[in-house]
Amino acid sequence: MSEHPTSSLDDVVHQRVRLGILAVAREARRVEFTFLRTTLGLTAGNLSQHLAVLEKAGLITVEKGYEGRRARTWIDLTKAGKQALHDEVTALKALIRQLEQPGADACPAKSTAPGLTAPEPQ
Repeated sequence: MSEHPTSSLDDVVHQRVRLGILAVAREARRVEFTFLRTTLGLTAGNLSQHLAVLEKAGLITVEKGYEGRRARTWIDLTKAGKQALHDEVTALKALIRQLEQPGADACPAKSTAPGLTAPEPQ
């Protein structure tokens, strides 16, 4: 029996906000903190916490600097971050393919897989 596609999902990447951060950062060479905060509808503190998790995992780099007189924070995907996002998308596609297979909505009682039971009649 093969593994379920959800076993390939990465808990660090799969979390909704962190997946959003990686997706937005993938669309650009680098992304500015305020743009990311606004795009994802987050507070600065919440975004900072998620960036710290991604940075600790080696999926992004965070660079602080100035643009003119304004302090800026820039986020870049690392090579590992690009690969992690690619792997997550691949796992999600596999899950979708499995769910869209003919018979995916069939009564599980007809399955020979252990642990599956028929739903209770409504």
